[in-house]
Amino acid sequence: MKQKKIETRQAYRFKRFAHRAYAVFNSMHKVVSIGVVTSCMLTFAHVTQTSAQENRSVQTPVPEQELEELVVTSSKAELTFNQTAKSVTVITREEIARQPAQSIQDLLKSIVGLDVRQRGANGVLSDISVRGSTFDQVAILLDGANLTNPQTGHYSLDLPVNLSDIERIEIIQGPASLIYGAGAFSGGINIITKKDSDTGVFLKAEGGMHELWGAESRASLKTNTSTHSLSAGYNSSDGYIPDSDYKILNAFWQSNFYADNSHLNVQLGFNDKAYGANTFYSPSYFNQFDDTRSLFASVKGESGTKLKFIPHLYWSRHYDCFQLYRNGTPDIPSWYTGHNYHYSEVLGFNLNTQYKWKGGITNFGGELRNEGVFSNVLGKPLSEPIGKYTKSDNRTNTGYFLEHIYIYQGFTFSAGILANYNSFFKKQFEFYPNIDVAYWWSNHLKTFASWNNATRMPTFTDLYYSDPSHEGNPDLQPEKSKSFELGSKYAQSWLIASLTGFYTQGNNLIDWIKERPDDPKWKSQNLTTVNKIGFEAHASLFFRKIVPALTTTRLDLSYMYIDQTKKSGELFSGYVLDYLRHKFVAGLSHPVWKELSVDWQFRWQKREGSYSKYENGSFTEEAYPAFALLDVKLNRKINLLNIYLSVNNLFDKSYYDTGNLPQPGFWLVGGVSWSLK
Repeated sequence: MKQKKIETRQAYRFKRFAHRAYAVFNSMHKVVSIGVVTSCMLTFAHVTQTSAQENRSVQTPVPEQELEELVVTSSKAELTFNQTAKSVTVITREEIARQPAQSIQDLLKSIVGLDVRQRGANGVLSDISVRGSTFDQVAILLDGANLTNPQTGHYSLDLPVNLSDIERIEIIQGPASLIYGAGAFSGGINIITKKDSDTGVFLKAEGGMHELWGAESRASLKTNTSTHSLSAGYNSSDGYIPDSDYKILNAFWQSNFYADNSHLNVQLGFNDKAYGANTFYSPSYFNQFDDTRSLFASVKGESGTKLKFIPHLYWSRHYDCFQLYRNGTPDIPSWYTGHNYHYSEVLGFNLNTQYKWKGGITNFGGELRNEGVFSNVLGKPLSEPIGKYTKSDNRTNTGYFLEHIYIYQGFTFSAGILANYNSFFKKQFEFYPNIDVAYWWSNHLKTFASWNNATRMPTFTDLYYSDPSHEGNPDLQPEKSKSFELGSKYAQSWLIASLTGFYTQGNNLIDWIKERPDDPKWKSQNLTTVNKIGFEAHASLFFRKIVPALTTTRLDLSYMYIDQTKKSGELFSGYVLDYLRHKFVAGLSHPVWKELSVDWQFRWQKREGSYSKYENGSFTEEAYPAFALLDVKLNRKINLLNIYLSVNNLFDKSYYDTGNLPQPGFWLVGGVSWSLK
């Protein structure tokens, strides 16, 4: 009977979504006829091949004559680094292989504009913010499918891919609602998977301290008209402190089909995590536990040359069971009646129509995204419980966009607008314009400026979560921001440098606040206005251009400074003003002997704000101290083998990313990989 109720509920939700989809696409005839949409779903697209850069990618573009050009998705049209007018960072396949990183989260730590706040190590759970944002204000995408979790941003990086699946990671720093949708309030992170061009096999095994061990396998197959890949990975550890153990399983399948000027990409993914959550969300409880599962499917087509249609259908579902007292914990108090159960679901369809003509590139289209949650904690009460779920909520976001890009002799001009409507708020469409400009003054010097508007919908946690120390607010309104950026980039064969300044004004920002420090509850409110100003500076030196014998030696230096001011009366902010004021990153890659190389990653940061330190059963206010960390990785290639030894936190530094939650000390990991193509 319970199974029948669940199926009935799902059928109802799908029917409701189908009606909304029909209504949206019926109105889209103003943009493109239904006949064209139908034909583009039956014919698939020509692939825009992207070439990898010769060296590790950086946060600045490089003139055409120096490096092969890399195509990035910094707008609705695919542009090269030379053409883009935004702050875009790319982490390439070569950098992923070299860095002392166990997860996507570890890779993102090396980007100066990102704040990666680990709760669990090695990809267990991390909160990502861009230029002082909150973790819910960043869109996370997999090959353009927006997998930002509507329940909470804590789960947005529960992705079904291993490091060996990733071709590159593109990061847009600054509002990107026009490009990635309403969730990209402060920026977006798009993880691009490998589209194998050859048949091959990849195997990896590793082990390390704290009973860490892991394995990855990946196989690819190429035919005359298609490519296919299948991968799986497993990682586990007993943890570096009590109740920090974890088990992570990923599986990912991808197929690409080609026919004339058409291309079809199909993806399926599965992610399973179970981990001890010692003081993850409350320092008063040391035996927390989280058990999560994610399912993902995507179909993306591309058809045409001068007139191109790019339809994309994607679906994701996320389950989690959060245990304040882990199963098996002795002496559980009587007031604790059970665990929290949720599953959130996203179903989206977007269509990008691109027309290339003498006046530039014109992009127009729309996106329909339905988000829902079932829970025993979040949402509105169900008339009848469905299994463990007693509450639910559902909303649909509809967006239309129009963008035009003009490129001529080193000059790039882009202007666009997003019209956005969300069924939860039952208001009219709201409009978010964007303008980007860039100009190469010479083969070496580029200046760019951008003005962007963005919005973000509150998560279901913001709206509904309630416990003895938190109270959600179902009357929350969307966040809004205006941002201006001005930068300059200089590129030579031996040096790439940039300086970027930015200013952001955020309104209606959602924060968990208190009226007094001793209030028992944090409350979710639209009461914070923030003015943010800051800058980023970068420099990369390629020593092989100065001393040819230093073939792969490279030094990267980056620094970011941010200052934020708020206007929210005398209220105390829980998240918005807890941000990185200073961050400095240095990376050095160099050969040692023959095929042995070393990659050093140094990071120093100072966080603004404080946290309530929990000690001996009571709380005291504590400022975040500055800290510095050094990670190192040795790589040795022997024919088809690559042997590596990685050390994180080389000097065993004690530090905190989030209050009351100590981070790992010295952690040694070694492994070997084998690749055949």
